[in-house]
Amino acid sequence: MARSVSVWFVLAAIVCSVTAISAEESSDSKEFVLTLDHSNFTDTVSKQKFIVVEFYAPWCGHCKNLAPEYEKAATILSKHDPPVILAKVDANEEANKGLANEYDVKGYPTLKILRNGGKDVQEYKGPREADGIVEYLKKQSGPASAELKSAEDATKLIDDKKIVVVGVFPKFSGEEFESYITLAEKLRSDYEFGHTLDAKHLPRGESSVTGPVVRLFKPFDELFVDFKDFNVEALEKFVEESSVPVVTLFNKDPSNHPFVIKFFNSPNAKAMLFANLSGDGIDSLKSKFREVAEQYKGQGIGFLLGDLEASQAAFQYFGVQESQVPVIIIQNNDGKKYLKPNLKADDIAPFVKDYKEGNVPPYVKSEPVPEENNEPVKVVVADTLEDMVFKSGKNVLLEFYAPWCGHCKKLAPILDEVAVHFEKDASVLIAKLDATANDIVDESFDVRALKRELDLQFYTGTAIGLDDAGSSSLTSFPFSSMNLF
Repeated sequence: MARSVSVWFVLAAIVCSVTAISAEESSDSKEFVLTLDHSNFTDTVSKQKFIVVEFYAPWCGHCKNLAPEYEKAATILSKHDPPVILAKVDANEEANKGLANEYDVKGYPTLKILRNGGKDVQEYKGPREADGIVEYLKKQSGPASAELKSAEDATKLIDDKKIVVVGVFPKFSGEEFESYITLAEKLRSDYEFGHTLDAKHLPRGESSVTGPVVRLFKPFDELFVDFKDFNVEALEKFVEESSVPVVTLFNKDPSNHPFVIKFFNSPNAKAMLFANLSGDGIDSLKSKFREVAEQYKGQGIGFLLGDLEASQAAFQYFGVQESQVPVIIIQNNDGKKYLKPNLKADDIAPFVKDYKEGNVPPYVKSEPVPEENNEPVKVVVADTLEDMVFKSGKNVLLEFYAPWCGHCKKLAPILDEVAVHFEKDASVLIAKLDATANDIVDESFDVRALKRELDLQFYTGTAIGLDDAGSSSLTSFPFSSMNLF
């Protein structure tokens, strides 16, 4: 009998153990990221006060890297009170492309925060690893503005590396306070917000003020600035303008990178001075550049000071050499560039003045003209485009390509074959132009796919080493553009 009981005890233990393992495996295998598509997206989102959606493509390497981190974060956040829901949509699927267009998906992965049943949509601008995702979304799913009840609360929120906005109020009610909370809800993905009844808790600024006043803390220029207009549009303009340095510093310090990205995302023209920031005479150059930046503040032009060591990819993008440093480059939103190499401190103000008055000719990046051009497919560069294409009197098939583009590589032997076929026809020219090394300034060409990729590489930070988001540009069509004349 004792033996029988012992056997049953062992069997029961085994069954319990197997059941526990099975339950653990079941828990581990469960996916906490919701899979959405065109058929269930609207219904699911409409029921959620807060949901995060990743738009991805199965072939995207960045998406593959994000997937396990996203799933891990979803697992952790499912236990949060209340749970935070993470979802994903295959935006490469034909039936889901309407959703991708609706949510302005231009690259993969794109993450969106949807609030209030999808009525409010914001970009996800947080980390891409699980712990960072969790911490960022906990803040995003909580109140838009944190109450600061003590100096310790303020110290936790306000540091010397980021923008923080704090409202000081005599009471947490009324039109001004409501406007402030509306602003915080609108801009919460870009900035951190707090509110307090006592300005004495704050580290900088007049401590006796009772408000209502909005105080913006920043790690540059005057370190803080106050504002008392509580119109929401005026508040938003104040925050956006005050959070851009008079001169944005671009170096290898990652704490500067958010401000560099903001600089390149600005609609303003961009004046960029690249120099050896540890070299002789740099103080005079920096001082004069800042003086000019102050002079043109609010006139549609932003200023960036780039360190030589950190700016190598920018040099490649603009087609300039280290031998031209110090060099100033001004770029308009239409892509036109204006350049002055080897400048001295006293050259800065006259150059910017001449640019503003339209007296500086555009700079066109061009590869050197080939010494020999004997291959069936002829090489065109920016400096020969006019003569070889427009003035040649020939029927020209011109390929705009990128050396790194897989589609372009596949096309190359086909283009060679076509060129050989027409080699003896004096009225036909088959040619190619490297659009990464030559500016395309003629509006006759519509090289949008390749140009967008190049712009994304530079302006989102890929080319200058700032791609913290790890986005992959939308490549649903070849980066090879051909024009027939």
